[in-house]
Amino acid sequence: MQKKNLPKAPMRKVTASDVAHRAGVSKWTVSRAFTDGASISPATLERVKAAASALGYRPNLLARSLSKKSSRIIGVVVDELHNPNLMPLLDEVTRQLQQRGYLALLLNISQRDEGLLTLADQLQVDGLLFMGTLLSEEIIRLAQDIHHIPLVQIGRSSTHPYIQVVTTDGYQAGVAMADLLHGEGFCRFGYMKGPDTDSSQLLRFDGYRDRLLALGVDEARITMLHANHYQRASGYHTLAHYLNQTSADRRIDALFCENDILAIGAIEALRAANASGLMGIVGFDGIELAASESYCLTTCGQPFSELVPDAVRRLTSPWIEEHNALYPGRIELRDSHRRHR
Repeated sequence: MQKKNLPKAPMRKVTASDVAHRAGVSKWTVSRAFTDGASISPATLERVKAAASALGYRPNLLARSLSKKSSRIIGVVVDELHNPNLMPLLDEVTRQLQQRGYLALLLNISQRDEGLLTLADQLQVDGLLFMGTLLSEEIIRLAQDIHHIPLVQIGRSSTHPYIQVVTTDGYQAGVAMADLLHGEGFCRFGYMKGPDTDSSQLLRFDGYRDRLLALGVDEARITMLHANHYQRASGYHTLAHYLNQTSADRRIDALFCENDILAIGAIEALRAANASGLMGIVGFDGIELAASESYCLTTCGQPFSELVPDAVRRLTSPWIEEHNALYPGRIELRDSHRRHR
């Protein structure tokens, strides 16, 4: 059987100079041929494109963008990747960045690897979108002091003057959850928070506590529970430990969890303790699992259809005057908050 004459793979990457030599033009003419709106005659353009096709040439968009002081890369900083709320958000962010001609550089800082920030610096990202839980001073300095690029935080509040915030109004969500649980007739209230943060805030507890106090609830009847991570297991173990350490007559009977995955873990802890129905539980985020018949979790959904376009606009446009943007959440009523009489 006769072997087909297959083209040999090039020994090195084809350059603009190679295309210029084959087309009989200058290297700069090749550059203009691959630049939208550049001045070049149709005949020369056709000759350059034919030479590029024959050689298998692809323009170096990164080098071109850097020469224009723009890499078209946005650093997306994340941690707590076990949080199921992060994946739909990340999917929407990367999709919208790509629609605008930008690439997302995913920076997972779960292990506090400073080399990642060095990489972002060397690639000269055009902006940083923070979607994690702990916004460090190193990240702020990278954006502010090195390149003066926009730093947008989505999903959390911040008082730092350089950070642009696009988030759900956590304070008003806390107020709404306090009204909801208090209206069910509960008397002893709890709040389960996630990992402590230094430079970012959620304000969900602040609204929850302030509203309960305004409704006449004694502050001694508001209990704070601390989970180490935004994971189902953390929610489970945190509430299970509380139930084991607290007598039934002194336990909280209503619990607002800082996010849905903690609330789902808390519901499972109640079941394991044969205490289902003895505590109203609500969450925050509006993840898909919250609507499952296994949990029927009442929650406050985040309006990502509004948050993400605003965040992307701030990253890809000149500095926007309105520094912070708060969007109202959507209360999704199910059964987990109800008091069983």
